[in-house]
Amino acid sequence: MEVLVSVLPYVQITLAVLMTAGILLQQRGAGLGGAFGADSGFGYNTRRGGEKILFNATIVISLLFVTTSIIALIIR
Repeated sequence: MEVLVSVLPYVQITLAVLMTAGILLQQRGAGLGGAFGADSGFGYNTRRGGEKILFNATIVISLLFVTTSIIALIIR
């Protein structure tokens, strides 16, 4: 149990960094110009290839982060 308590913060930090990188790497619209109305983007786009893998990996990483956070609350 002591090993888990000592390793868990490092796992959470790693997952947080990976989740942040995964979110920031996902493209959305035309960037900053889309926020100010330059790109209307009314079409529906499906994720394909690497974009879909990155999207699914971000979901898995976020679920792992939530799970480790709940475990950290329980073992305190």
